[in-house]
Amino acid sequence: MNVLKKVFNNARKPQGVIGKIMVTGMNGNAHAMLAKWALSNLVINDDSRVLDIGCGGGGNIARLLQLCPNGYVAGIDYSPVSVKKSIEVNAAAIAHKRCDVKEGNVATLPYNEEEFDLVTAFETVYFWPSIEDSFRQVWRVLKARGRFVIVNEADGEEKGIKWDKVVDDMHTYNSAELQEHLTNAGFADIEILHDPKRHRLCVTAHKK
Repeated sequence: MNVLKKVFNNARKPQGVIGKIMVTGMNGNAHAMLAKWALSNLVINDDSRVLDIGCGGGGNIARLLQLCPNGYVAGIDYSPVSVKKSIEVNAAAIAHKRCDVKEGNVATLPYNEEEFDLVTAFETVYFWPSIEDSFRQVWRVLKARGRFVIVNEADGEEKGIKWDKVVDDMHTYNSAELQEHLTNAGFADIEILHDPKRHRLCVTAHKK
């Protein structure tokens, strides 16, 4: 494996020195712009309970906390490096019992049924195992009428799948694939926001 491929493969599960650099980078630049674009189109009640799956460097947890000042935001990631960084970034909110970050896997989410109003997944579903089973886990922890929001910087169209050839076990889903898998997992009223110029997607699915 060449050095460049090794670096990009670390995006799947950040670890070691490269992982520490990567999770710091996840909190800024293009990643931040993508998150702000998606969140600007999302209305969140100020007392919402939110779960961010694949929380990376914790930057999106911080943004979500700002959007629900009387709410609670949990984060989960299967990378210990990501969990540590997310805890550092959101230490104040954790101290005030408004936030919690755990190490865990989307395949077996360690949360109760109907615990969250909103679940978010920023740039992470590319790597989820058994995608429909993972979506069913999200459905389980959502409250009735809760929302699941997927935000991808690659839209799975012809010019948006270049990373599949670089990162191992990565699949860049297009909007039709996501809609099909979400429907099969029990979600309804699926809304798709597509920016074809930048090849980014924001998909919102509802639990009904």
